[in-house]
Amino acid sequence: MTIDLVLDAHAELGEGPIWDDERQRLMFADIMRGHVHEFDPVSGSDRTYDVGEPVSAIALTRRGVYMLATKTGFVTLDPNSGLTSRVAFVEAEVQDNRMNDGYVDARGRFWAGTMNMYGRRHGSVYRLDPDGKISRMIGGVSTSNGIDWSLDGKSMYYVDTPTGRIDVFDFDEASGTISNQRPLVNVPHTAGHPDGLIVDAEGFLWLGLWAGGAIHRYAPDGRLDQAIALPATHPTKCAFGGPDLSDLYVTTASIELSAEGRKAQPHAGGVYRLRPGVRGRAPNRYGG
Repeated sequence: MTIDLVLDAHAELGEGPIWDDERQRLMFADIMRGHVHEFDPVSGSDRTYDVGEPVSAIALTRRGVYMLATKTGFVTLDPNSGLTSRVAFVEAEVQDNRMNDGYVDARGRFWAGTMNMYGRRHGSVYRLDPDGKISRMIGGVSTSNGIDWSLDGKSMYYVDTPTGRIDVFDFDEASGTISNQRPLVNVPHTAGHPDGLIVDAEGFLWLGLWAGGAIHRYAPDGRLDQAIALPATHPTKCAFGGPDLSDLYVTTASIELSAEGRKAQPHAGGVYRLRPGVRGRAPNRYGG
């Protein structure tokens, strides 16, 4: 399988890729720099928006702006003006916490979690409803990461990285509630640390393996289906894109590499693309 470096972004902590199917752009964050990237794979252009604080997750909306999860909560970003607008604060008073990964469910609710910078279990997962109401859904989290849902909408997949697992919850789509948390996949420590995840059009899960140099594809029952090695040791998350959603983009990071590691991986922090022979799903849009 061919793996192409499509954008040598030199991101410190590339994360949160998401395909804007209306604008045909790949959006992703460079978290600690507070940058949102807008990459056009046709022209190769890459526009950068400076949010002014760490930004970790990007959601499409039904009104053309982007909803962002930042260090201090939720803000919108207008891609035309580049201006941001505060929606709500989340844990802004907790100096050692910041928001991390997130995704939108089928009813237009944006789920995003927080993480503690020192690995303590002080984080939570929040649900931002289309009317602006925020609900705390999961507590006692260390590093909140990948969130996505099964094809039938009855299961929510979730990663808290230090657990070394993908967990699954029963999900009530109508009410947006979760229950019955249980392990689905235990990732061997030698394979890396589970990071962002996304579900493809066949219902399989794609997982980035931080410090593992690979992405894994798992069946809905937790069986490992594929393991694909990457030319970067710190992949973070995948996103399907392209006109028919058959391109798989992978963001990566350089932030934990030593000087020797950066020399060995000059393209760490870049965005890679492969075509795995399956398609993704168009991302849900936040309803507010």
